[in-house]
Amino acid sequence: MALPPSTANWHWKNKNITKWGTEWMKRELTSISVTSEKGELVSISSVNDVDGDIELGQRKSKLITIFDTRVDLSWTGTTTDGSEVKGSLTIPEVSHEIICDKLSDFVYEWSLSTSPSAEVNTVYALARSRLPAALEAKLATFPQAIIEAHGKDLTVSAEPSRTGTPAPSAPADKPAASVARSALSQPIRGGAAANVNTTTVTVSATFQASADDLFSILTDQARIPSWTRSAAVSAAKPDTEYSLFGGGVQGKYVSLENGKQVVQTWALKSPTWPAEHYATLTTSFDQSTDSTKVTWSLAGVPLGTEDEIERNLKGYYIHGLKSIGYVELYVPELSSVPSKPASRSSTSRSSKKKVDTNSDETPPSNYLPAVIVGVLVLAAAFSIPYLSSAPASK
Repeated sequence: MALPPSTANWHWKNKNITKWGTEWMKRELTSISVTSEKGELVSISSVNDVDGDIELGQRKSKLITIFDTRVDLSWTGTTTDGSEVKGSLTIPEVSHEIICDKLSDFVYEWSLSTSPSAEVNTVYALARSRLPAALEAKLATFPQAIIEAHGKDLTVSAEPSRTGTPAPSAPADKPAASVARSALSQPIRGGAAANVNTTTVTVSATFQASADDLFSILTDQARIPSWTRSAAVSAAKPDTEYSLFGGGVQGKYVSLENGKQVVQTWALKSPTWPAEHYATLTTSFDQSTDSTKVTWSLAGVPLGTEDEIERNLKGYYIHGLKSIGYVELYVPELSSVPSKPASRSSTSRSSKKKVDTNSDETPPSNYLPAVIVGVLVLAAAFSIPYLSSAPASK
């Protein structure tokens, strides 16, 4: 007699997917390339070795990715005059702890095979500065890819254990744009939309790019698939429907101001998203001299799904852009620097006053030794004549 899903999914199950994970990295990481403003190009040419274990586990109805690998890569670049540059790169640890738990940062070990020159060194510097961000953005999708590919093998249920991810890409035998358009006619799955208590989720990132370019890559139907890796429908006009991630996200454009702001309704195709419920996504572009801050503010997020939606916005929008070479700049917020209370600062200054060696002012604590020395000198001065004039003893 088969166990009911609630019982079957409670026990620990494990599946080794090292071979699949190795093939995924060889396929996905070699799609990464970055280009400089001057035309130099750098890309991952091959994944030479993936050493370690990759598994998917389930316990208490939760799917858990378990992986810890060392990845050896080769990279190639092209100078502005067309010369080829080659090198290798090792990432000693690609693990669940780094990607999911954020317990430490990635480490990169670089080497250059081509003889150095000014042009070669420029390409090498491009590789070291731009490839890590693209690699990390791509590797950030690895855990979800594991779950989508193998979760059904461990979960005894009609519903997936992990929800809230945009739907996978359309099958290859159907035109991608046609599938995305057909998704617009499908209802958003989920619970009842009545009396939904909501909140707002906001994420932002600063990219080394112009506001017009970022506006275009986020709204142009021809460019969207480069970072979503799936079909899209987008006329980029007010009151027109759009579809992203193969129909995983749907809505309508409300207003668009080129390089400034996009306002659109937004609904997630997920069992956790209430049926027929639409939030409002406002994407703002704030351009400075050499970068643009993009802020995604999603108003109308059902309470209880904030963490999931924040992960999705960061993972699919921000990391999506990073995966195709957009460099994210980390700009510290001024408000994050704590300020000391004025009373505490003045007290500290008065209680810990330092002596200025160039000042004529002498601290009171130094007076006593000087006075004692002076008294002794005077006493000696008066005593010497007296002793010298005294008659010698017989």
